[in-house]
Amino acid sequence: MNNGFVKAACATPDIRVADTAFNSDCIIKLIKRAAVNGIRLIVFPELCITGYTCGDLFLQKSLIDSAKAQLRRIAYETAKCDICAVVGLPYIVDGKLYNIGAVINCGRIIGMVPKMNIPNHSEFYELRHFVPGNESTRIISFDGYNVPFGSKILFTAQGMEEFTFAIEICEDLWTVNPPSGAHAQAGALIIANLSCSDELIAKEEYRTILLKSQSARLYCAYLYADSGYGESTQDMVFAGDNIIAENGSIIARSKRFSNGCVYSEIDLEKLSIERRRANTYISISSDAYTRVMFKVSIRQCELTRRIPKLPFVPSNDALRAKRCEEILSIQSMGLKKRLDHTHSKTAVIGVSGGLDSTLALLVAVRAFDSLHRDRRGIIAVTMPCFGTTDRTYHNACSFAESLGVTLTEVNIKDAVNQHFKDIGQNPDIYDVTYENSQARERTQVLMDIANKTGGMVIGTGDLSELALGWATYNGDHMSMYGVNSGVPKTLIRYLVAYEADRTDSPELETVLRDILDTPVSPELLPPKDGEIAQKTESIVGPYELHDFFLYNLVRFSYKPEKILRLAMHAFKGQYDREFILSWMKVFYRRFFNQQFKRSCLPDGPKVGSVALSPRGDWRMPSDASAALWLDELEKL
Repeated sequence: MNNGFVKAACATPDIRVADTAFNSDCIIKLIKRAAVNGIRLIVFPELCITGYTCGDLFLQKSLIDSAKAQLRRIAYETAKCDICAVVGLPYIVDGKLYNIGAVINCGRIIGMVPKMNIPNHSEFYELRHFVPGNESTRIISFDGYNVPFGSKILFTAQGMEEFTFAIEICEDLWTVNPPSGAHAQAGALIIANLSCSDELIAKEEYRTILLKSQSARLYCAYLYADSGYGESTQDMVFAGDNIIAENGSIIARSKRFSNGCVYSEIDLEKLSIERRRANTYISISSDAYTRVMFKVSIRQCELTRRIPKLPFVPSNDALRAKRCEEILSIQSMGLKKRLDHTHSKTAVIGVSGGLDSTLALLVAVRAFDSLHRDRRGIIAVTMPCFGTTDRTYHNACSFAESLGVTLTEVNIKDAVNQHFKDIGQNPDIYDVTYENSQARERTQVLMDIANKTGGMVIGTGDLSELALGWATYNGDHMSMYGVNSGVPKTLIRYLVAYEADRTDSPELETVLRDILDTPVSPELLPPKDGEIAQKTESIVGPYELHDFFLYNLVRFSYKPEKILRLAMHAFKGQYDREFILSWMKVFYRRFFNQQFKRSCLPDGPKVGSVALSPRGDWRMPSDASAALWLDELEKL
């Protein structure tokens, strides 16, 4: 369970209606198998010891007594299992029959939670047999020892306070004010739901929305265990749609219409961080709750859940296309407003034949089209110098021409050489002065053209470059509006590809495809044999790794140890541990040391949950020390 992970499961056992012994056999097998596989919490469906569809058999004392006896047996036969299990059964308290979830740990029943909302509509008629539970907790006797009974019970693992769960049962979730809301506010990071949801047309979609929404609203993990094959099909069919949701996402789901167990690792640390981050998430006192401690071993569990290598990029093609269109709309709307507000006649962009300037120009075209302005008001400036290759130069020119914007060329070699003479720089020494002089000259040209034409300079730098400080201070670092400032490098490639896919122009598609195939480079060093000599990722490392580090550091505030573990899982078979760790050290050093560049960042639109604007999401002193994080990295 290191790094805040705990493995949890939802299980649908094979059952026979009213055959409590058979049902318990199946439950016991699943509990034992789960414990062996490192699962520490397993949730079963509503009334699983008897079956949900017993009807008036619930009025039979024989069935009720047998269910209690089988609960006792399940506890006894799983006493040595390193797990906490939640099972459903009918149970009599003070002469009233309740639909309860019983929590089993170390051979004992440690709590019983009654269903609060009893449906009695459509195909459901539970009020015929059961009474609603009470919020207040009372103590009842089970086999001579005391057991808390009530809805307000928090179950917490000894030695891991974040591993706290509470229970609601089926209909409780579907009500206007589900009990899980108060449970979460009182401290439960996991909600276990014992359910028996019959399958109807379109119900799967609604159920999905409900679970994703509830887990997102409560910043929790939601374990939804559903009844399946074996329940009576006299009037209904049950599909065993087991779902594990976490903070708005489905992280594990069973195949419908098949019984079994689905499991995943819950990231309790992430959920805790999310709750602390959201100041509108209001915790309530847990004084009204009874806290019950349970025992499971605290150890590292193997990660089986999907950890995306590209957290900024949706893996689903359709969703990715939708996301690309949305991002381009946000960027162009931001620029549209700025152009309109400043009464700018032109938009000036330095085009290099690289991905960033390509995206910026595509965004500018969208903004001008939205304003119903002539695209000739967009001035694309190519500024060849010492490192420019024929490929990137021709791509920049062809790209601008295919869009119908104004193309201007300013060769800056003479100006930079004159500057070298002025400051006494040896042009044969390819140092930082050699490189930055070119970058600053490019920016000066763009700014002066903007002044001359009554326009504004559109920045091309992206979020990944801002994180690494991979920009020349007061060079490409500066603009009048940075349209790419919220877009990471790994996502830019997909945005450009999206525009290539949707264009009707063969010329534009051809040049965009070639730009996508061009290595990322600032082109500040002379080419070798006509090819790009300075490849960014050879210098600062793979952008897919740096974007992964950035996302997990800023979005979830994870420690280096956890980010390394997640990266090793995500990039398994691609990068080894030492390779990832070496670039992590580079990332942390640069991220802290280059904050001063972000502290005076030009305006630009936020497009995702990670942003580094000093006026919004990321406010860090420029002189903050990285020693704590680097020390942790050295110990890994």
